[in-house]
Amino acid sequence: MYDYEDDEDDIFGTPPSVSSSVPSINFKDELNEDQFRAVTASDGPALVLAGAGSGKTRTLTYRVAYLITQGISPEAILLLTFTNKASKQMLERVEQLTGIESHRFLGGTFHHVGGQVLRLFGDTIGLPRNFTILDDGDSDSLLNEIIRDCDPDFFKSKENPKAKPIKGLISYARNILVEVEHVAKGRYPGNVELLSKINSFALHYQNTKLERGLADYDDLLVYWLEVLQNNEEAAQYYQERFSHVLVDEYQDVNSLQAQIVDKIAANHQIMAVGDDAQCIYTWRGADLDQIMSFPERHPDTKIYKIETNYRSSPEILKLANEILENRSSENSYSKILKPSRPHQDLPLVVPTIDTYQQADFILSKVQKLYDCGVNYEDIAILYRSHYHAMELQVELSRRDIPFVITSGLRFFEQAHVKDVAAQLRFVANPKDLTAFFRFACLLPKIGEKTASKLMLLAESISESKNIGLIDSLLNPEVVKKVPKDAKEDWFSLIDTLKNIDTLAATATPAQVVEGAVCGWYEEYLRSTYENWPRREEDLESLIDFAAKYENLAEMLSQLVLLSSESGNRVVKQGESCLRLSTIHQSKGLEFPHVFIIGLADGLFPNRRAIEGESDLEEERRLFYVATTRAERSLHLVFPMLSNQKGTPVRLMQSRFIKEIPDSHYHLHNAHTTFGRSGKTGWNHFGPGKSYG
Repeated sequence: MYDYEDDEDDIFGTPPSVSSSVPSINFKDELNEDQFRAVTASDGPALVLAGAGSGKTRTLTYRVAYLITQGISPEAILLLTFTNKASKQMLERVEQLTGIESHRFLGGTFHHVGGQVLRLFGDTIGLPRNFTILDDGDSDSLLNEIIRDCDPDFFKSKENPKAKPIKGLISYARNILVEVEHVAKGRYPGNVELLSKINSFALHYQNTKLERGLADYDDLLVYWLEVLQNNEEAAQYYQERFSHVLVDEYQDVNSLQAQIVDKIAANHQIMAVGDDAQCIYTWRGADLDQIMSFPERHPDTKIYKIETNYRSSPEILKLANEILENRSSENSYSKILKPSRPHQDLPLVVPTIDTYQQADFILSKVQKLYDCGVNYEDIAILYRSHYHAMELQVELSRRDIPFVITSGLRFFEQAHVKDVAAQLRFVANPKDLTAFFRFACLLPKIGEKTASKLMLLAESISESKNIGLIDSLLNPEVVKKVPKDAKEDWFSLIDTLKNIDTLAATATPAQVVEGAVCGWYEEYLRSTYENWPRREEDLESLIDFAAKYENLAEMLSQLVLLSSESGNRVVKQGESCLRLSTIHQSKGLEFPHVFIIGLADGLFPNRRAIEGESDLEEERRLFYVATTRAERSLHLVFPMLSNQKGTPVRLMQSRFIKEIPDSHYHLHNAHTTFGRSGKTGWNHFGPGKSYG
């Protein structure tokens, strides 16, 4: 926990007058025509549609500076952003332009500003002004405490989710302004008893926070809206105080944030800046309808389009514009990115035999770029999902090429991958106590001390009764020492280990890994992590990884070696590194050279979108975001075969590529990169069988 900084003076302090010494700014010369129109817009509601690479931040910054030159007090301007970094950069730039200290503006993230509002008016809704904000770990612990108090037996059933996914569910419901039970019903359909319990937990969690003077991050927004809705004095104060409300990245607002903004900007003194084509976070609550319905909620809205792109070559923009052309016109604004940079080569579309040739092709191109003087840090490899880059990371580690993952841990460093690998290692070598401790300590009430005692007892029984160590873990004497809360999981875990042991004697490595993935750990994963579907995809790719080997020992040796290599490879300070990232994490970034991998139906767009379980249009927007990260060169790469549990499956190129006229790209034959030897697939990477 930590106490939120008290910023009352920022809100109620006497506003000093704007200095008459504000430097003269020639807006006409420093902005392009589109930017100038938006920056100098007259009062009233405005929606600025800023295309990728069009200078959105510059436009917002100069808008604030323009308002200052028009005599608007800094204290009358509210700037809402999604990151502290964005707010800081904008206000620092405004200070450079105008000479006015950045602290005089009320600007920052929604949560930051919400916290300031509640310091003043929180007590009107039952929240003391000296409330303490819970960080993510604290709120997890509190909800865990609440659940145990409400239902001591809840976590004893492996069918029930743990506190963290329940908290994620509650958070999502609050941010999209629907009942918790409604969201829970979508996650756990048919389990009426569980739905009722989750709803009860949510109510107790909320009441307990209020009783203890606590607030989590969601409360900063929920209570802010509640203050504006229920406290007329507070609402009127903010509506009159801010003559101009500016909102950055408006395409990412959720229903809760949109209602807060609409309430503060009740006099329609708002400028929303965003790009509907870059709305890629609906899965975490972003609501595309908010930017689409903005003109309806704010009558007489003027729409400004900023379309000149300062990032990408004309050839890349032509392809990106074609992606937008294929969107549904009913739920999008028209926009055409206009080039300002010199011509480059056409983007390349590159089919490869499989993911291993995909990796080999990319690294051969990276090497050519490097030999031509391109720094590694100027090259990005983007993907739809983390597991799509597994083979690429394998080969990068093998070749000792420095790389960093913008979107998180390297594949083999991820907890769920290591958890499954530990079970395989223990079955292969029961003396591997490190592996045993890793998965045993995942069970309730079992730490290393308890796990060590259980193992010592099992080893003694194994030796005295001349039975296998795994069998001895089910001996009544051992089971008696297992904590009560862990017993059900213990039986399921040991059954899984026995199944892995049986499979290891006769089955393929892929079947052995599948036995580990689909055993006890599957239930653990689903009850522990809110994002368990993505983690399951990673583990499915681990099965594919195992399919390249003919025996388990060889596969495990390579797995441990790769994990060690990726874990021990330390990036030196100042070292130039390749950038690997999910597309979501790359938003807002730009690179001279970009590779987008896995562009096959079922991978990108993903299977759920194709089958109608998620939004196909959002996948298309994601593709648009990916292509517009590139400045000079763009490679769109996809495998034609996927190895699924040892069986080759034909893949088709992404429907998003099919929609683009072939005049917008060159089709490149990856085979020519490797000559005519016919050697493709796994044989490039080490021993194992190939299906290429």
